[in-house]
Amino acid sequence: MALSLSSSSSSSSSRTCLYDVFPSFSAEDVPIKDSRIAVVIYTNKYASSSWCLNEPLEIVKCREELLGMIWSIIEFDPSHVRKQTGDFGNIFEETCKNKTEEVIIQWRRALTDVANTLGCHSVNWDNEAKMIEEIVSDVSDKLLLTPSEDSENFVGIEDHIANLSVLLRLDLEEVRMTTIARVLFNRLSRHFQGRIFIDMAFLSKSMDIYSQANPYDYNMKLHLQSKFLSKILGKKDIEISQLGELAGRLKHHKVLVFIDDLNDQVVLDSLVGQTQWFGSGSRIIVVTNDKHFLRAHGIEHIYEVCLPSEDLAREILCRSAFSEKSPPEGVEELVYEITGLVVSPLGLTVLGSSLRGRDNEYWMDSLSMLQTGKNGEIEKISRISYDGLTSEEDKTIFRYIACYFNGGKVAYMKLLLADSGLSVNVGLENLADKSLIHVREGRVEMHGLLKKMGKKVVRLEKPENREFLEDSQDIFDVLSKGIGTEKVLSISLDISMIEELHVHENAFKRMRNLRFLEVLRSYGSGTMKLRIPKSFDYSKLKLLRWRDYPMRCLPSKFRPENLVELKMQNSKLKKLWEGVVVIHALPYLKEMDLSYSHDLIQMPDLSKATNLETLKLVDCYSLVKLPSSIPHPNKLRKLNMKYCRNVETIPIGISLKSLEKLHLDGCSRLRTVPQISTNIVHLCLSETAIEEFPSDLHQENLRFEKLSYLSMKNLKSKKLWEKVQVYVSSSKLYAFSNLFPLIFLKGIMAPSMRQLYLSDIPSLVELPSSFQNLRQLEKLEIENCLNLETIPTGINLKSLWKLNLSGCSRLRTFPDISTNIKYLYLNETAIEEVPCWIEKFTKQVKICKPKHF
Repeated sequence: MALSLSSSSSSSSSRTCLYDVFPSFSAEDVPIKDSRIAVVIYTNKYASSSWCLNEPLEIVKCREELLGMIWSIIEFDPSHVRKQTGDFGNIFEETCKNKTEEVIIQWRRALTDVANTLGCHSVNWDNEAKMIEEIVSDVSDKLLLTPSEDSENFVGIEDHIANLSVLLRLDLEEVRMTTIARVLFNRLSRHFQGRIFIDMAFLSKSMDIYSQANPYDYNMKLHLQSKFLSKILGKKDIEISQLGELAGRLKHHKVLVFIDDLNDQVVLDSLVGQTQWFGSGSRIIVVTNDKHFLRAHGIEHIYEVCLPSEDLAREILCRSAFSEKSPPEGVEELVYEITGLVVSPLGLTVLGSSLRGRDNEYWMDSLSMLQTGKNGEIEKISRISYDGLTSEEDKTIFRYIACYFNGGKVAYMKLLLADSGLSVNVGLENLADKSLIHVREGRVEMHGLLKKMGKKVVRLEKPENREFLEDSQDIFDVLSKGIGTEKVLSISLDISMIEELHVHENAFKRMRNLRFLEVLRSYGSGTMKLRIPKSFDYSKLKLLRWRDYPMRCLPSKFRPENLVELKMQNSKLKKLWEGVVVIHALPYLKEMDLSYSHDLIQMPDLSKATNLETLKLVDCYSLVKLPSSIPHPNKLRKLNMKYCRNVETIPIGISLKSLEKLHLDGCSRLRTVPQISTNIVHLCLSETAIEEFPSDLHQENLRFEKLSYLSMKNLKSKKLWEKVQVYVSSSKLYAFSNLFPLIFLKGIMAPSMRQLYLSDIPSLVELPSSFQNLRQLEKLEIENCLNLETIPTGINLKSLWKLNLSGCSRLRTFPDISTNIKYLYLNETAIEEVPCWIEKFTKQVKICKPKHF
């Protein structure tokens, strides 16, 4: 049987039936279409009437609107109806005389189809009264399966059903198990001979006498299967003696099995162990909040009910609060803000109910409570899934994410928790299975309400026993009084309101499991008076972030050997460690950021920082040199030394061959750079005093295949370009001295280039022909190149939207290289006219043009 859930559900819900039952027995002018169930009574004389034979045709056509329910009552062998044989067949042949072949074929198909449905054979009954009672009882039960109009109030349910119709494939005879929403039971029940809805109430009642038994107890499984069979077959007190009997009883029955809120693998294995237990066309639907049960049972077809869209969320809230699809005037913005905080359908419904009939002030108070996590009902909903976690490790990882890692990279989280004793991979998978988190593009995400709930769970403990300390006053008390315990894992202190802090001598000794220490200033400025005990020899610290660190160096006994991240921007540091020469092994250090530490004059020896990937020293203008070496094999990916204006050289011992991003712009005394990787992605050399590049950059076949950003503007020294005069004509290349500029430009003209900034290259007359390869180029600035005369034309760089050629005074012809330019700068060029498309779109294009335009 083929079925489109979306179309059948809409037709059945929109049609109002005048009659419950249509009895078919040769009466004329009977309202088949206005009935919900058809009962067909076959007698020997049934086939003598063309009118009667047309009724099965109409019944089959209306099957979907008849709740899919047809009852056949046959007074003789049913095969005579199916095959049109015996006395019934003889009478049928007489009636077919003078009928077309097409009509006869339709009658035969309809008779076979209807006779194959649920039925009752009077020859099998000794008592006709009992037979009629059985028929009436069953038909009454089927009438109770009418789709409920309540589903019309379930916002977004039709979209789910439309999606599920594809997944369920009711046109196929076989299908694997799947998960769907509860409302489908009433929609689908009419298409099956047997049906059962298994919820917690059914399981509790069925297993009550075995509540203390082993969950794998054989007798318990037998008892559960007996109750299951009795319910699905509609017979009381069925008893089975072995587990294999269930399959034997149901293998010829087309059934619908719906298991709601599954949280027990034994139930799944006992009741729906294999799809072969059930007849062709059967469907098994499981609803659970734990995907692990489905994977363990080999279920492949899974429909995940995601959170509603913003529009649907607002509609759910409005239907609950106002019985309307949209908010009334005056509360539109409140509705928008609330649905930004609460997105679960249940939460929105509960909240809307509590707001029904309330004034705007009450709504505003409710919004404030949501923002601070003080709404009790919503908190209860959020807490259910957390409390349902059976593993304490999973709960711990949940709290780590809520308080620290939400939105962060999964790989980074694993790194910071590597020696915590937690099974991070298993925990993340379990939390994702229960939809408490999502992992997208390598990052872990938790909804805001769950995050607030997780933090509230942590705050239930006294400050000195909290895993994650965030409240500034609590942290002040714990540090100054030295009352912290081994339960403290993380401290995040905002010092905006703290003027002075004296850390107790034993504060960190007692917090021996502290892993993350973060000190920041969310607003304002100034210097906090700080006293840290010299005994600060803590070695388990994985992360140290301390902005505006007020002291000249870290305590002499500080042990950083387990640090993964060290960030101390805008500090007063002159050097990191005490002592003349202190070499620390930093085997786990991935990132060091000392940017804007204007007093920093000495960097630590990083020769043992074998895993360092990012080093940031932005605007450390007192720094004169880097340490002589960064370890080899070099893993350094990012080096940012912008505006380190006193650094003159980068030591030869530092290899930049693995670098992807190098920022040296503003290093105005820097004259040379070491070898640069051809895998470089981001290269900034503007406002440096570079006089020459390494010798390998002079090779003609050199290519920067991954380079997407290059900035070489306002170089302080002209020596890099002045050694050569290059002139390129259509037929000849004239060159004096070395050819480095042209070779270099050819090398950077890779298809990956997105932004290119050049200036003050007096020897540049024409761009190389490889310029046409820059199909991804978005921004191009070539300024003050006084001898530049032409740029390749006849190409369309579709991504290019900003073009700046200011100061190229010999450039006379407009570079026809893109029709998508939005910003165009032609100051101090010799260009006298622009293409007509530019003039046509002057309102969309910002143009800075020469005075002679």
